[in-house]
Amino acid sequence: MCTTCGCGENSEPKLIDPNTGEMVSIDLHNLHNQEPLTSRDQDSESSPTKTVRLETEILDKNNRIAEINRQRFKQQNILALNLVSSPGSGKTTLLERTIRDLGKQIPFSVIEGDQETANDAERIRATGCKVVQVNTGTGCHLEADMVARGIDELRPLKNSVVMIENVGNLVCPALFDLGENRKVVILSVTEGEDKPLKYPHMFRASSIMILNKIDLLPYVQFDTEKCVKHARQVNPDIRVFQLSATTGEGLDAWHHWLQAQMTSNENSGTWNTALSGELNKSRSLLP
Repeated sequence: MCTTCGCGENSEPKLIDPNTGEMVSIDLHNLHNQEPLTSRDQDSESSPTKTVRLETEILDKNNRIAEINRQRFKQQNILALNLVSSPGSGKTTLLERTIRDLGKQIPFSVIEGDQETANDAERIRATGCKVVQVNTGTGCHLEADMVARGIDELRPLKNSVVMIENVGNLVCPALFDLGENRKVVILSVTEGEDKPLKYPHMFRASSIMILNKIDLLPYVQFDTEKCVKHARQVNPDIRVFQLSATTGEGLDAWHHWLQAQMTSNENSGTWNTALSGELNKSRSLLP
């Protein structure tokens, strides 16, 4: 299992193509399934050291593949955004609205991460967007190799945006680099303004915070000013968008930011076989 969070034991991640419903097992040589500690290991004074070493190895191997993903995105001039949040924040609704509003101007493709079902991928597919579903089983986060295989399936267009909707969780996705340009953390006004203080690692790792469901502010007890203050207490450089993905209020600022990011991206070439070979080499090193 993952020494970081304990997830993924006896779990086999799968890719699901919502167009066909076909499932493809992801042979990770299982990033999570390290050899279990023996009773001798557990009883010895070196057990904590071994745990730290295993955790470091897992993250190091993930980061090697993440860097290859990052170079792949850069060479294809792809803006890759890792959308993270707790369950129910409105990530999928925001994706649907963004794709419908900007899809004629910006090519989008989506990697949907959930433990089970292809429900969210079906919603994205209904917008006309290319999408692949990654089911993590008992895993609580996406990993770089899952994203690499998702990209292999999607084959996103050059000069496009790849949205990665991570598994709903504000803990472990903060630790796992997927090769994205930026993490975008989504927080809804129904969750409480102290979330940035409760989960500081996620808000510190994110460049953007989207405060969603502001249409519900008249009906809930939520202090937006205090929430933004808490977020900037954890991450002074975080940029905040306040919006409602349902009513469209505040979406223009988010849309303009996306358009500006596409304009500022530099075109650096195309994906090549050398990087593909490096990816396969890194995969072969997985435990």
